[in-house]
Formats: sequence, structure tokens, C-alpha cells
Amino acid sequence: MKTRKDIECLEKTLGQLTAIHREMSLLSKKSPNDAVNKFKLGRINQALEAANNVLGSRYTPVEGFKKFEEDDAPSNSDVVFVLAQYLEEVQRYKADNTVIHNFKNVYVLNGKPSNVLT
Repeated sequence: MKTRKDIECLEKTLGQLTAIHREMSLLSKKSPNDAVNKFKLGRINQALEAANNVLGSRYTPVEGFKKFEEDDAPSNSDVVFVLAQYLEEVQRYKADNTVIHNFKNVYVLNGKPSNVLT
């Protein structure tokens, strides 16, 4: 990561993906094969696009996948499956960009420990 803005984007994306995954997991347990409505799918795709921007090609969670097609609405369980993979890669990206410095977990900026706590 190069700037504090990169950290902010990562934290926001992680929060969004976590919240969406939690909500979609509840729906999936109740109705795994139900299609996701257009409103939710739009918000999910926005979060996935943000994640793709943060992760770049090195941390691509699902090869060849960028977002869900709106014309072919995925099921609740499909969304949970993909979000779980995205969450794993976001966590890996975060771990790869943090260190313990002065007994604190901090982000690395430009190859050096920052004063930004994780």
C-alpha cells in the first residue's frame, strides 16, 4: 500500500464485504436457491468492484470473475460462496500489508511500518 487512502479503501471494502456476507449467509440458510433481487445485487456488485480495485490481479479471488450478471441473478448460496472467497483474499491482502512494530499491529506504507493501527 502506498497511501492512507489505500488503507481507508481496504478497511471500507472489508467492512462492506463482511456485512453483506453476514446478511446473505442468513438468507442462504433460509432460502439457498432463491435469486437475489436487483437492489441487493447492485450493492453486492458495487462491493465486489471495490474489492477488485483494492486487491488487484495478485489477489484475484475467483479467476475470470469480476461481478455477477444482473440479467442472470445468482442464488443466495452462490453469492455467499463468492463473498467467502473475496473475504479470504481481502484478509490475506491485509495480512500481507501489516506488521508488528513497537508491539502494535500497523499497516505497511511504501515498504515501511506506518503509525496506522490495524
